[in-house]
Amino acid sequence: MTEQSKLVVIVGSVREGRFGPVIADWVADHARAHGAFDVDVVDLADADLPLTLPAMPPKLAGDDYPRPDGMRDLTRRLDEADAFIIVTPEYNHSYPASLKALIDWHFTQWTAKPVAFVSYGGAAGGRHAVLHLENVLTELHAVTIRDGLAFPSYFTTWQNGEPLDDASAGYAKTLLEQLAWWSEALRKARAATPYPGGA
Repeated sequence: MTEQSKLVVIVGSVREGRFGPVIADWVADHARAHGAFDVDVVDLADADLPLTLPAMPPKLAGDDYPRPDGMRDLTRRLDEADAFIIVTPEYNHSYPASLKALIDWHFTQWTAKPVAFVSYGGAAGGRHAVLHLENVLTELHAVTIRDGLAFPSYFTTWQNGEPLDDASAGYAKTLLEQLAWWSEALRKARAATPYPGGA
């Protein structure tokens, strides 16, 4: 039997009245039902993520990077992850500052791990946010998954914690299948050989 991958689902919005937890719960339920993942949901609204960063970049500081004590559990959960799903809204054609702070406080945690995206917003469904995140996470040697999920006009297309479009479950299955493949492949690769050129 294939070992389950540790999947961290990140709720990226901390805005009052946010819809992110609803979508994250739906995605996490599908990931649990898929069977390939041990699912952990991380809500950034519960995280200590100061915007002021230490002078030394984490790439240079390594394990000695001076993170706040309140970030210790969050960092551990990211360290333990084999794969990520980032649930993000789109604010002003990009992603929330809370996600940028999370990424800037953590450097090695993304290296040689797959990241999938589930976005939501107005007409674009959060796709501009995902394009920006793909660029940032590629810089950190993550592997971004091609097939994501986007929910345009989510405020009219969801009801009782579920999308009204029946096709969404099929798209989620495709995302999870790709994420499971990459997660297993990269977990084995990291165990066999140190990743070159990264952190």
